[in-house]
Amino acid sequence: MSIARTAAAALTATLLAVSLTACGASSAPSSSEASVDKTALKIGFNPGPYQEMFEGGIQPLLEAEGYTVEPVDFTDGIVVNVAVDSGEIDANIMQHPVYLDFVNAQEGIDNAALVQIPTPRMGLFGGKKSSLDDVAEGSTVTVPNSPSNLYRGLLILREVGWIDFDDVDDPNTADLSIITSNPKNLNITPIENAQQVPALQDVDYATIQGNFIVSGGLDYDDALAVEDQPERFSNVVAVRAADVETPWAQAIKAAYESQEFIDYVTSNPQYSGYQLPAWFE
Repeated sequence: MSIARTAAAALTATLLAVSLTACGASSAPSSSEASVDKTALKIGFNPGPYQEMFEGGIQPLLEAEGYTVEPVDFTDGIVVNVAVDSGEIDANIMQHPVYLDFVNAQEGIDNAALVQIPTPRMGLFGGKKSSLDDVAEGSTVTVPNSPSNLYRGLLILREVGWIDFDDVDDPNTADLSIITSNPKNLNITPIENAQQVPALQDVDYATIQGNFIVSGGLDYDDALAVEDQPERFSNVVAVRAADVETPWAQAIKAAYESQEFIDYVTSNPQYSGYQLPAWFE
């Protein structure tokens, strides 16, 4: 009987320990809760002014609220979006909503725009040619090879009167086939965004995306034309759709919309001419 009672007591103790362990496990935070409560953030950037703007105007505000920030460099727009979706990084700052929608559809992911940010405009620059008046039969012009930014490049070429084309509802479907008039038979060539500044010396003209204008050391004062940038081509902070309402994501949004950040941008001449969000006014 003594042995039986001892065995029973041991079994009871074991079951109690298992029960307590299970209760403890159920009270531990889930991975989603950990995402909500996080204070260490990883932010992805492509080449351009967005990291400098973030580190100068946003990061100090986040650090004052107890967040730490690690910047992560990417050179590809697809990879930096997949990194957000997979949780490798928490947000990226490098793209406009039209491109974001394109990558979401192509990769089957669900990233979302959190807040609009100041964005450098696309510009038309001369390479071998130095004036719009120098354009000639067969002049070479590069445009970005991503459809939405190619469309922006064509908009500039239309604005200066060099081409005409049929408007499209979705810029992500644009290609050179939409051109309906090209009187000077311009040789319009899509190339990688990052190659446009290095290739400028080899072509007559180039329509170059704003962040590559800045990172490539070009000066807007030398641009032959600058886009009248539609709001849908103004860049945003992107996060997973499931993270939009988390405290850390809302802290990033609040920092961008703060008077401190507005003062930072408007007091820095390097951001002169940028497309500014409506809430700056």
